[in-house]
Amino acid sequence: MKKHNFAAGPSILSPYTIQHTAEGILDLNKSGLSVMEISHRSKDFMDIMDETQQLFKDLLDIPSGYSVLLLQGGASMQFCMVPYNLLKTKAAYLDTGSWANKAVKEAKFFGDVDVVASSKDDTYSYIPRGYSVPSDADYFHITTNNTIYGTEIKEDMDCEINLVADMSSDIFSRPMDVSKYAMIYGGAQKNLAPAGVTFVIVKDEILGKVDRVIPTMLDYKTHIDKGSMFNTPPCLSIYAAMHTLRWYRDQGGVEAMYKLNLEKAAILYDEIDRNSLFVSGIANEADRSIMNVTFVMKEEYKEKEADFLTYATERGMSGLKGHRSVGGFRASIYNAMPKSSVEVLIDSMQTFEKSI
Repeated sequence: MKKHNFAAGPSILSPYTIQHTAEGILDLNKSGLSVMEISHRSKDFMDIMDETQQLFKDLLDIPSGYSVLLLQGGASMQFCMVPYNLLKTKAAYLDTGSWANKAVKEAKFFGDVDVVASSKDDTYSYIPRGYSVPSDADYFHITTNNTIYGTEIKEDMDCEINLVADMSSDIFSRPMDVSKYAMIYGGAQKNLAPAGVTFVIVKDEILGKVDRVIPTMLDYKTHIDKGSMFNTPPCLSIYAAMHTLRWYRDQGGVEAMYKLNLEKAAILYDEIDRNSLFVSGIANEADRSIMNVTFVMKEEYKEKEADFLTYATERGMSGLKGHRSVGGFRASIYNAMPKSSVEVLIDSMQTFEKSI
């Protein structure tokens, strides 16, 4: 049977994306060639690249003056590329999780880094508030959704300096005002495509300000000038991303995804809060992610965690085990996750509760 895939990433993809990508792997546009073997300079692939970039612009209502890049290296490469291209003297970072912390470490190779606030003191179980961003920083970096711990920044903040956001795990999950950001980036393997392609949405005017020499492949201008075609792009992942974006469009766009995401998250959090066995990993409801729902067994039932994981696995659920640094459970309910799968999880939580 088809599994209910709650994995954090690589993660669930829509049946539409899987089916249409599979067809292109076998035969792209009746060409007699696979999308995995055609030239990236061919018209067939150039059309794929152009459509994927345009769908980004359409679905997110990206203003003029921004470029959409489809690169390689994952978000981890962006931890380096962002400061390489933007950090002249000092950058500000918000530390809300493991990936945010890794971004901080990379930025320190290029200049001073001001960590304006951190939730590390409480195992990253909340989003810091009440901090100030230094006006003399070159940019302010945030990680909007924290897959390991299950917290999320759910609104587009106002920022007086360039705002840079890692949106690897919540891009396309809610409507957003791209004009409030100088740059948005992320890996594909949550809400977009199989691992392999990295998206970057960058405001063109913020580039070219640093004095250092930037290696060709790490310079955003290189990829803007070449339309993300400076080197061979990750063709298969981009092809899959195109189908995911088509599916979003056909479902009603980001607004429709957001409505469904709110419904899925609400019913799951309601059950966690109701159920006598479980407790949410995030106490403040305002900070709870609608993409990655973390929860654990209450202290008096801790010895039952392995039993519940086995119970859920036997009922077709996969990827529910929490990250090793947190424990418990994590249900990643990205855009492609149907509400019916969340309902199966809830039913299992209820029936397991009755068995105790």
